[in-house]
Amino acid sequence: MPAEVGDVAPDFKLPSPEHGEITLSQYRGDKTVVLSFHVFDFTSG
Repeated sequence: MPAEVGDVAPDFKLPSPEHGEITLSQYRGDKTVVLSFHVFDFTSG
């Protein structure tokens, strides 16, 4: 199901060298978060 403008992103975890592990919910209501996906940018595909 594709995301629509204004949809709330589900919470997720990502590794961070500086902070161990970070979650999207750590920033909810406090910061602006931009999710950007670049398919095939770093591959030969």
